[in-house]
Amino acid sequence: MTDPSLLIPPQDVSESPVSDPAMTDPSASRFVLDDGAASRNALQHALEQAVAECDGADAIRQAIIKTLVAEQEARRAEIAAALAEAPLCGPQAARAYSRLTDVIVSAALDSALRWLHPRPNPTEGERIAVLAVGGFGRAEMAPFSDVDLLFLTPYKQTAWGESLIEAVLYILWDLRLKVGQSVRTVDQCLRLGRDDMTIRTTLLERRHIWGDSDLSAELDQRIWNDLFRDTGPEFVEAKLAEREARHERNGGTRYLVEPNVKESKGGLRDLQTLFWIEKYLYDVEDPKVLVEKGVFTEDEFAIFSAAESFLWSVRCHLHLTANRATEHLSFDMQVEVAAAMGFVDADGQRGVERFMQVYFLHARSVGELSRIFLVSLEAKHIKAKPGFGQAIRNIFGRERDRTPEGFVLADGRLNVEDEEKFLSDPVNLLRLFQIGLEAETLIHPAALRMATANLDLLEQVREDDRANRIFLDILLGNTNPERGLRRMNETGVLGAFIPEFGRIVAMMQFNMYHSYTVDEHTITCISVMSRIERGKLVDELPYATEVMAKGLNRRVLYVAMLLHDIGKGRPEDHSIIGAELAAEICPRLGLNEADTDLVVWLVRHHLLMSDTAQKRDISDPRTVSDFAKIVGSQERLKLLLVLTVCDIRGVGPNTWNNWKAVLLRQLFSATQDYLTDGIDSPTRHQREEEAKEALSAALSDMSAEARAAELDRHYTPYWLGLQTESHVGVARMIANVKDDAIESEFVEEPSRDATRVTFVNADHPGVFARLAGALALVGANVVDARTYTTSDGYAISVFWIQDIEGSPYESARLQRLRATVTKTLMGEVVARTALDPKDKIKRREREFIVPTNISFDNAGSDLFTIIEVDTRDRPGLLHDLTRALASVNVNIFSAIIATYGEQAVDTFYVKDLFGMKLNSPNKQRQIENAVHAAVMRRPEGTR
Repeated sequence: MTDPSLLIPPQDVSESPVSDPAMTDPSASRFVLDDGAASRNALQHALEQAVAECDGADAIRQAIIKTLVAEQEARRAEIAAALAEAPLCGPQAARAYSRLTDVIVSAALDSALRWLHPRPNPTEGERIAVLAVGGFGRAEMAPFSDVDLLFLTPYKQTAWGESLIEAVLYILWDLRLKVGQSVRTVDQCLRLGRDDMTIRTTLLERRHIWGDSDLSAELDQRIWNDLFRDTGPEFVEAKLAEREARHERNGGTRYLVEPNVKESKGGLRDLQTLFWIEKYLYDVEDPKVLVEKGVFTEDEFAIFSAAESFLWSVRCHLHLTANRATEHLSFDMQVEVAAAMGFVDADGQRGVERFMQVYFLHARSVGELSRIFLVSLEAKHIKAKPGFGQAIRNIFGRERDRTPEGFVLADGRLNVEDEEKFLSDPVNLLRLFQIGLEAETLIHPAALRMATANLDLLEQVREDDRANRIFLDILLGNTNPERGLRRMNETGVLGAFIPEFGRIVAMMQFNMYHSYTVDEHTITCISVMSRIERGKLVDELPYATEVMAKGLNRRVLYVAMLLHDIGKGRPEDHSIIGAELAAEICPRLGLNEADTDLVVWLVRHHLLMSDTAQKRDISDPRTVSDFAKIVGSQERLKLLLVLTVCDIRGVGPNTWNNWKAVLLRQLFSATQDYLTDGIDSPTRHQREEEAKEALSAALSDMSAEARAAELDRHYTPYWLGLQTESHVGVARMIANVKDDAIESEFVEEPSRDATRVTFVNADHPGVFARLAGALALVGANVVDARTYTTSDGYAISVFWIQDIEGSPYESARLQRLRATVTKTLMGEVVARTALDPKDKIKRREREFIVPTNISFDNAGSDLFTIIEVDTRDRPGLLHDLTRALASVNVNIFSAIIATYGEQAVDTFYVKDLFGMKLNSPNKQRQIENAVHAAVMRRPEGTR
């Protein structure tokens, strides 16, 4: 059984059930380790035997390489096998790989000197020392880490030295090692180190492995005396600036669902940065010194060690799984690494989700350790302290009675005056974050340490009215609550005060749709809501800003946003279980019965508006009426709109777009009219007549006969499903359609982030499917589609398409699209055959489980049967589905396409050949079989 402290930071063990009983015992005693001496001796003997049989330099070189390859492969296999037995022994594996590299590099150097470029009595200028630098110098290497070498010479390089170095590098390259090398004198090292902080950091982690030890000693002495001494603050500020830039490059949050184990926020590089700084300042070799110097407590150093151990284990398994150097923990790698480390499915979560939850908890701990470390540097005047803002001046005035009771300022941060007295009332643990928000100041790590160490006290005040008023003030205060909630979440206070929230902390949703963990998504959504309320997003979200500015029940809205995903990670539907949890939590927080009921309704239906807007035909009156009946009131509609906008916006940086904005706005407006006017809302007939009148006015240049023909040839769905602009385009194209020709119109609609493509041609079976195939061939992403037939034999197909970035389709590519459509309709290109090479699952997406569900709804529309196909997305899916429906004599009138990462939900409004709904169970089974066959026809493979 694994010790949970090796998996989870100690303060989180009770908060999140992520330890896994299937984990292998990580005891280091199970890891195969040795000091390298035996390997060196055995390898030297093998090299002597191999070289003894050779004649000539080339043969000797090949013998050396062959012997070293055999040794390297055998030893790497041993280390990998040991790691498989003890999968949490990443640090031991990293040291073993480093020792193996020591042996290989030293053997290559010895061999080159002895047999390829001997020099029995080198001159003073022909001395060479070889130092390991970087990760190799730190004696920590992942399976495929770079081998960074510094060839140190006393003076300008000699011909013999160049020959020796060249021979060694060629041997190492032939061993498929990725070598980073530099050849420098001591003076050059110092000069370059002064100007380049990366080189200076590399020199910090140097280790003599071969050659003239006096040269290495000279560098050791001079580097501390001439380079590092008295430059500590400069190095610290440079490393912290470098860290901030690195975080920004890697997403700016430690909760990205595909993190970089090495470079992302909360990754190994953050831990290394702490030790680099401490080593630079104090010339220490062991991170344990951080405890001796009072930077970390013993418990905090245990968290440091646990995080380092776990992250190194992940990194080593990641390299071995990919069989190459990679630090990106992509979705496909996550599944394999989780399995290698022993995580299994349990309690409604996949093993990979449990694995990533542990990963993010450690990443969170790295962030907390970084804060503690930086304040320690400030206290020692090595790092600049934060300045004082006006808010903190207002709260902490000169007069003693203006200082909040129990608080003091320390190092420019909010701290606790008397810890024992402070903790005598656990409500103060919440006041800490409340005052921090009001003062607009950072909280001292000592105070955060205290809070983290006393999370159990919060159980006493969950029902305390004072505590709940403070929490709601943090959530509902006029400042952005994101800062307070994130502080509380990172210290474990939020999960301890609301234990139901604690279950979703660091929880990953294993799909391509969500960019963040569940808790980070929730806090991001609340941040978006606060920014909308404060008018910060009026240009991006004008409709939601306008609705919110007119006044909503803020308490209900923010609490519902906090709880909307609280049911995630359980076997049940998270909306249903979330509503049940909300019914228990809201009274505890002090909400009255009416507000509680409203929060519960919002949590239960928080996906309703998004699903309706993106998966149903909003132009169908039944869609609006059914949605309005569930919503029931203008208040719920407004609350649900804001909640939905924030939920979508909080999924990830590129999830929200104008297309979704238009859909939500149309549904909101239509529902608002329905709830306002009820039975007096415009009828289908009234809307049809209004559309005809608008078209007739727009076609004033046409003859009366032509206008009359245009108004008579279309059926009701056409008038209700398209705007006047589209009606005008179709009318002008129909006049030009001859024989088998096809007319087309391409209109960019920036307000929808899409290009509207309209085709008009003589009607014939399967034309809609062939057009969908042509669009797939040119890489267009269809987000909505409508098809109509006229009474006199024309087919009208309208598609809204985007490029791969979710933007309107590039105008420069429209000519190719026209040509492809023409060839497809003329039979020159068979879409299905042409799509086969594109129709493969990418490796990154391979591990996602997306079951196919097909449903029939005859109640959701007065005129049509609604077929919804929920399956894995892929190129050509719409073409295959529409072709399958055509093959069983189903007429498609509209297709609504929604994608959620790897998942596609394609909805079709259809009738049979006789214009009737599909009520027959036999017919539905026939359609279901055809659709399943279309989904499963995808060739296997990856790309």
